[in-house]
Amino acid sequence: MKQELSDKRDIRPFVYGGLASIIAEFGTFPIDTTKTRLQIQGQKHDKTFSQLRYRGMTDAMIKISREEGLKALYSGIWPAVLRQATYGTIKFGTYYTLKSVASEHGLLVDPDTGTERVWGNILCAAASGAISSAIANPTDVLKVRMQVHGKGTQQQSLWACFYDIYKYEGVRGLWRGVCPTAQRAVAIASVELPVYDFCKLQLMGMFGDHVANHFVSSFIASLGSAIASTPIDVVRTRLMNQKPVTVVNGMVTAATTQKLYTGSIDCALQTVRNEGFLALYKGFIPTWVRMGPWNVIFFITYEQLKKY
Repeated sequence: MKQELSDKRDIRPFVYGGLASIIAEFGTFPIDTTKTRLQIQGQKHDKTFSQLRYRGMTDAMIKISREEGLKALYSGIWPAVLRQATYGTIKFGTYYTLKSVASEHGLLVDPDTGTERVWGNILCAAASGAISSAIANPTDVLKVRMQVHGKGTQQQSLWACFYDIYKYEGVRGLWRGVCPTAQRAVAIASVELPVYDFCKLQLMGMFGDHVANHFVSSFIASLGSAIASTPIDVVRTRLMNQKPVTVVNGMVTAATTQKLYTGSIDCALQTVRNEGFLALYKGFIPTWVRMGPWNVIFFITYEQLKKY
């Protein structure tokens, strides 16, 4: 059974993808904050984050709420919304547009079976993930920095955080961690989108094109993407939080620690060497717990918007 594909000139997949992403982000952002805090803790050669403050997702959420207030769970929400307005819009719009183009050229659908080729779906998803994440990387850096500091002494507004990064780290600072960010996006998109489309197609006979189908398909897709992306996400978060300078009372000084990681591979190797292999899966539970509801909210919203 051939899936419904939008016209390549149709902008609705871009608009629907952006709106659904923003709604899903608001609904699951506190879980993302706990994931970020868990991922940066335990870095033995960084005094700032060497302490294990949180035992897990629930403990992190309770402590952040108690010590910093409920508002701290939404630290970084505006760059996250801005990110979804760009990343989500480009990612999902590009994915379905590429599928439409591939289908027109006979590359997507197998003429013998009438079903979509898995490799075609994966290539479309990987391309859309890489492009969208690279463009939206500055908003991701802002989100991570604001989530880490929460309601601490270094808490800043969105504009102040952006200005400080640009002033002290340059344009390059806004694209810190862009390689693991793109790698993570490719891993997520290559698993999440094809798996969702595959499951949705397989479940048509049982549920039809209804909410129950969208719910089950999106939840299965979220598990696969969480397993594939968490190690890359840990590396990405640590690289994004790495600063070359420290600002105290308006005075620029050297960073409290030397540059910890030279790149993605170095960060992964040091993390495994100093903290063990499972350190690459720090924050896996909140990652999956967030991805599950996020995907459910996104795909159900997206599918409903497609009806209009």
